[in-house]
Amino acid sequence: MSRRLPFAPLAAAIGLGFSLITGSLVAPSAAHAEGEIRIAEQFGIVYLLLNVVRDQGLIEKHGKEQGVDIKVDWTQLSGGAAVNDALLSGSIDIAGAGVGPLLTIWDRTHGKQNVKAVASLGNFPYYLVSNNPKVKTIADFTEKDRIAVPAVGVSVQSRFLQYAAAKQWGDKEFNRLDKYTIALPHPDATAALIAGGTELSGHFSNPPFQDQALENPNVHVVLNTYDLLGPNSPTVLFATEKFRDENPKTYKAFVDALTEAAQFAQNDKGAAADTYIRVTKAKIDRAALLKIIDNPQYEFSVTPKNTYPLAEFLYRVGAIKNKPDSWKDYFFQDAKPLQGS
Repeated sequence: MSRRLPFAPLAAAIGLGFSLITGSLVAPSAAHAEGEIRIAEQFGIVYLLLNVVRDQGLIEKHGKEQGVDIKVDWTQLSGGAAVNDALLSGSIDIAGAGVGPLLTIWDRTHGKQNVKAVASLGNFPYYLVSNNPKVKTIADFTEKDRIAVPAVGVSVQSRFLQYAAAKQWGDKEFNRLDKYTIALPHPDATAALIAGGTELSGHFSNPPFQDQALENPNVHVVLNTYDLLGPNSPTVLFATEKFRDENPKTYKAFVDALTEAAQFAQNDKGAAADTYIRVTKAKIDRAALLKIIDNPQYEFSVTPKNTYPLAEFLYRVGAIKNKPDSWKDYFFQDAKPLQGS
């Protein structure tokens, strides 16, 4: 008999070493002038570029090059729904989340706030993992299983699951597995899956959490998103048109900082691993982390890759109302990224 999940203490108990910081999100603040930027990130290696930007003070550096002293505020959230709400409430200026939440908010604000992506954070395979030996494919999940995702129905993991379901059973059944999903931050979901003994038997994860879970012999891969879609950019940064237009120097400093961080992370994986551990305070072995990010399938880049198939799918099944003609419709067309898909 399964027991209910005492999620909050699990990550700490298992030594994953993450905290949820809400800081500036208590009360929205009004629009501000050049020289301030508020950034929301989530959990995992996919946010390493932001860790580098923060650690090296790159936004401040590129701001000074334009004659602007920039104050940077960092916030950590879990789930695309929370991130989208924070952006629309005016609590943050730059949102870090999956392509799923991006497309949801792009569609919702089309012709209004006009939220679009600023850049990709890189290309990474995401794994759906399970500790249930009976679950070999997504078709094996039953009403007895629960699958953790950052945000039910909105997160890119939820959208990947829907994409896989449509491929398995047809577009009309795209949300067939939604009823088995629950919202849970990656650190807590990983801890619960490793510990076992709860109704949680699946976790649509991201690195390094999926890799930590797979160190447990009871956990295995059910679905790899690279098998589903090919190499792709699952996580992006996005902002409102208003912030971009009213803060051109701050915005450019952010894009330039991110571009420099991508070059740093891609060219020096060891230093990137040290940065991740230092900034996130993650309790992960450096050698194990370096092994993860040195995977040739990982690419730290601001240029989006293969995001459009998911956008086209969401329009096809009615999850978004506006059909983008290409990736350029939901990305701001800046000098960087130069090309994408």
